Amino acid sequence: MNNSIRKSNKKGRIFVVSAPSGAGKTTLCQTLLKRFPEISYSISHTTREPRKKEIDGEDYFFITTKDFEEKIKQSFWVEFAKVHVNYYGTSREYLEKQADQGFSVLLEVDIKGAKQIKKIYPDAVTIFIMAPSFEVLEERLRQRATDSEDIINIRLDNARGEIEQKDLFDYVVINDELTEACERLCEIVKGIF
Repeated sequence: MNNSIRKSNKKGRIFVVSAPSGAGKTTLCQTLLKRFPEISYSISHTTREPRKKEIDGEDYFFITTKDFEEKIKQSFWVEFAKVHVNYYGTSREYLEKQADQGFSVLLEVDIKGAKQIKKIYPDAVTIFIMAPSFEVLEERLRQRATDSEDIINIRLDNARGEIEQKDLFDYVVINDELTEACERLCEIVKGIF
């Protein structure tokens, strides 16, 4: 379901945002969606069970592992990954339908997913969000108080590799001060429209 306002008769754009855990990607993306109602948020497919209050078709499209793997063979996914035991992916059909109807789409994906999308859609706008320093990133992860020490260390190891690939993105936004980072992200998107 898409509650967005159609921008015009022209084809919509694809915006891809990636970031290490703790960089503030979700907060920045929520601000962007509020500021630009003509951008819809991409709804991913997953094989995991719905959590309480999650609605199929709004939070995720929930499908079976068998169906997901069959769709891999059919090249149905623009990008997908297996995280632990569950698959997550973005439907090519969903993205193209939104774009063809004039809706721009925002995707929050990992770096691997961003590369897959950019390969298929070279005109996609890729944006990497990062903390001002690795120390600040670590501090943010610890302040969340949601992960064990082992998980924090895994997230930090992953962040090192992700930050090394930031130059693959069209834009880099440093989330030092949230209001300024929001403005920078919105300026990038406004400049594309």
